[in-house]
Amino acid sequence: MRWFKGVVLAIILLVVLLLGILFAVNNQQAMPLDLIWVELPPASLSLWLLISLACGVILGMLAMTGIYLRLRTLLTRAQRHNQQQRKELDRLRTQEFKEAP
Repeated sequence: MRWFKGVVLAIILLVVLLLGILFAVNNQQAMPLDLIWVELPPASLSLWLLISLACGVILGMLAMTGIYLRLRTLLTRAQRHNQQQRKELDRLRTQEFKEAP
């Protein structure tokens, strides 16, 4: 079943890649990008869309960094607490054996 998931994922990735190449080939006309405060030089539409995708991915990763670090800290704290609880449980188990007649 694992190989089937890999094959399906590879097919989806290939289709998306082919659609992206087709989009880039069909949108070669140069056009300037006019932001409110600055006008960028003319470039192909596919280039502007790839740049905006890259910027969005980077901003998304930066936005998730805080959440990731907070969850990583909570996981480390929980693992440390779990280890302390295991030590306490082992200590109580050995103490129970020592007290048995």
